[in-house]
Amino acid sequence: MKQLLFVILLSATMSIQALAQNSGIFPKGELAPNVHHTGDVWLNHLSEADESFEYNITIATFAAGAKLNWHMHPKGQQLIITEGIGYYQERGEDVRIVQQGDVVKCEPGVEHWHAATPETGVTYLAITGNEPTEWFEEVTEEEFNSFDLPVSKSESTEQEIINVSEQKWQWMADKNVEALADLFHEKAEFVHMGGSWGTERELDIIGSGGIWYKQADIHEVSVNIIDNTAILLNRITLVAEVGGNEVTNPFEVTEVYVKQNGDWKLGSLSFTRLMSRGDD
Repeated sequence: MKQLLFVILLSATMSIQALAQNSGIFPKGELAPNVHHTGDVWLNHLSEADESFEYNITIATFAAGAKLNWHMHPKGQQLIITEGIGYYQERGEDVRIVQQGDVVKCEPGVEHWHAATPETGVTYLAITGNEPTEWFEEVTEEEFNSFDLPVSKSESTEQEIINVSEQKWQWMADKNVEALADLFHEKAEFVHMGGSWGTERELDIIGSGGIWYKQADIHEVSVNIIDNTAILLNRITLVAEVGGNEVTNPFEVTEVYVKQNGDWKLGSLSFTRLMSRGDD
């Protein structure tokens, strides 16, 4: 039985990897009738239990706000979260926030419920023992809407990039070449009004004071995350000293960061001068 379960879990893991690469590999299935849940839930029954396999495998897709009633699985269930953010709670325990990549083990006979959140949908792969689910009372709307949602992973990453960018401006103002050398990718490109060059020259210019980035006032910032690459746009007013002369200019600055060995590295920094100050 343990070997069989291992094979099932291995198959499920491979399916999840395929889903991550191609979200369309499995359709989300049929819209389930609202018998033991509220909101919209789609079910795709991938594999039914039989004489050899004692587990059912199903993909469940919950729209935001959809939730199951309290229930129990006599032979247990495992949930592998493939997309979105949801809730999971066992009777007498605090609610858990579950996200893509989480694995939840519902022990046999333990009463629990799981759901999307009021603001986000959730999709999971369910591996369920082959005995009928026992259903209980509904989760009240008051309780369902009372939980605090965490900051999503994408929002957290965006703020991380914004913080890195702000720290970079301070290091440039301080001429902290050592910290900047650790932040700049060795193959980074820097595009200025007077030309473009690589990391080594940029560090030399900052260290020597050829360009002193004295103060960057940030007016607008946006971040777009694409896999392990982050593109940040800043609208700034930059006070700089160039060749001994202090100048103030409005710029649109594009910064490209690449995640390398768990750290964000600056891969590109380019300045586009704007027509107006941009300090409104």
